Amino acid sequence: MNIQRTKTRILVGAAALGGVSALLAPASASASASVSVASPASVAAPAQASASADSRVGQPQGGTLVSVKQVADFTAEQVAAELSGEIDVSRVRYGVTAYQVLYRTTNSAGAPTTASQLLVLPKNRARHLSTVSWLHGTTVYRKDVASENPKSTDRLVALLFASTGRAVSAPDYVGLGAGEGFHPYGDPLATVSASVDGLRAARTVAHRSGRELKRKVQVSGFSQGGPATMMVGRALQQESADRYFRLGALAPVGGPFNLSAFEAAAANDEIEDKSALYLVYFATAWNKTYGLYKSPSEAFTHDYAGIVEGLLNGNTTTDDIAKALPGRSALLFQEDFLNKIRKPEGILKEKLRALDTTCDWRPNVPVEIFHAMGDKDVNSSHAAYCADQLTSNGAASRVTDVGDYDHNGSVRQAVPRIVDFFDASAKTGEAAVDRFRPVKERQ
Repeated sequence: MNIQRTKTRILVGAAALGGVSALLAPASASASASVSVASPASVAAPAQASASADSRVGQPQGGTLVSVKQVADFTAEQVAAELSGEIDVSRVRYGVTAYQVLYRTTNSAGAPTTASQLLVLPKNRARHLSTVSWLHGTTVYRKDVASENPKSTDRLVALLFASTGRAVSAPDYVGLGAGEGFHPYGDPLATVSASVDGLRAARTVAHRSGRELKRKVQVSGFSQGGPATMMVGRALQQESADRYFRLGALAPVGGPFNLSAFEAAAANDEIEDKSALYLVYFATAWNKTYGLYKSPSEAFTHDYAGIVEGLLNGNTTTDDIAKALPGRSALLFQEDFLNKIRKPEGILKEKLRALDTTCDWRPNVPVEIFHAMGDKDVNSSHAAYCADQLTSNGAASRVTDVGDYDHNGSVRQAVPRIVDFFDASAKTGEAAVDRFRPVKERQ
């Protein structure tokens, strides 16, 4: 979707770290109702069946189904029509059926909650399906996620992956979509739990139609979903996040892997037209999660301190937020607060470090990092930063520049290439890992 400037002072573009459709979808698209065609067997999942599935895949509560609702059913031709003009359709092979799935998970405090996801299954005869976890960019308006907004780029991405014969779990994250509570932006615990529990729930739904998800998960995500990809991958490989699922491949796109530097750039108004919007979402979300300020007046200027938190409540569209706030961080935030972002200390520094080190480990699967030379929001230094961390751990990776595209254009260019990368990774297995390994290590 194209960025539109309605006023020079209005902030437009992807939300703090680039919700593909999140901040760009018009309110009419965001509010449009999904097609709800739920069969009696799919709604109000029996607790016994859910618990049985959970006993197979891990923790008793995480991933337990709450409800399943069909939201789309397309032939291959219809999938191509949905993608036309947005994403290359040459890899579409099958029709798909999509569901909004509500399931149990945990929030940033480790407390039980409910989250939603989009699950898309291919309409082919395969009983065992390759598994993709797609992790979206930052979303300000809770209805602008894949399970709710049929026009979102994240919905289109999931349709494409599924049309190649894969099962796609696209979690909305905690606090978005039809889930409960607020979204704790980037929080590692909530991110991993919603993603892994989403895979468990997806497996349970697939079982109902006599299908099985393959163990190795191909993980990909855009913008905020880039670091999320690396967090979920690390959890699957190193932390035994699930008894069944294992890591298969990693393909982050346009991720802000050095979040400290990204937010400092937003504090310095270095991101054209979007600095204040990026930073205000980050500041309000992290204040709810970690406590960055005692009152809004500590962080925001007098004209906006009384309205900011009400606007950033998850139920306000991006257009409405943009119309109410200035376009520059210098006009929205207190200078003392901006200095804290530029030189973080205490809890802020601690929590940022966790998001600055999502690539600081050694994956034993193929890794390809995608970015665009034309991306002025999350520039190419972030891809290099991630690759350097992987290299320092002896890991292999490849960095791919998709061309002169802006932040939101980068994902539309990257996804067809990710399909090819996942295909190659699945076929070559360990040989693919060796192909990505530094030459000296192979000798």
